[in-house]
Amino acid sequence: MTATNPKAEPGKRPPGPLLLLLEARAPWEFAASFAAAPWLRRLPKGDGRPVIVYPGLGASDVSTAPLRRLLLDRGYAPYGWKQGRNLGSRGQVFENCVAQAAEVARVHGAPVSLVGWSLGGLYAREVAKMQPELTRCVITLGSPFSGHPNATNAWRLYRAVNGRAPHEDERYAQLRIAPSVPTTSIFSRSDGIVAWHCSLNEPGPLAENIELPSSHIGMAINPLALYAVIDRLAQDPSTWQPFDLRGVRRWFFRIGASNTP
Repeated sequence: MTATNPKAEPGKRPPGPLLLLLEARAPWEFAASFAAAPWLRRLPKGDGRPVIVYPGLGASDVSTAPLRRLLLDRGYAPYGWKQGRNLGSRGQVFENCVAQAAEVARVHGAPVSLVGWSLGGLYAREVAKMQPELTRCVITLGSPFSGHPNATNAWRLYRAVNGRAPHEDERYAQLRIAPSVPTTSIFSRSDGIVAWHCSLNEPGPLAENIELPSSHIGMAINPLALYAVIDRLAQDPSTWQPFDLRGVRRWFFRIGASNTP
């Protein structure tokens, strides 16, 4: 029998050098979001429901400002996470996320939607598990909640700022379990930071995966990702339906991806 090299298995190695180089397209995605603004402004409007947006590793609320501006324009009440740079789960970071979600839900008298980019998506998922009754839905963008903990090109940075590898975090083993509320993972096979296999929800009645072409760095400003976020936020949890690929959507999105190459 031939021995299997775990580093060569899908979901156990980070994206290669070519995909990493393709992260340089992020400025073009930012420019595309401006060009797509008239189209995005035609999306369904919210009714003032609250949304908390969590940034990725090493990023702050500045990185999610374009997304939050769009949410505000579409009639939502967006919040940043208000904890400076996201340097990992250290100190009271997670506890502060739980407390903020509870306070925002109390102020609005309604469950809060949680949107997380990259590492921020892990917070969104875990906060929803802690407080499902206060959570309307969870949407993650290129978040590594499944697969091997080192299957990203950011794990060394995580270790440098936290003093431990991702798999040494006491919460890591439970990350792949989806919350009990509607949960959407938006991912890209051309992600140059997180191996796409690590962003797949297991099949379930309230869990889905939406694939689109995007870099990792630009996913929170990619117009297709923004479209998908707004579409998912508009869903009523009591009648939640998976992302619909009818019409022109089928040209830009894929759904139901499985953990295969």
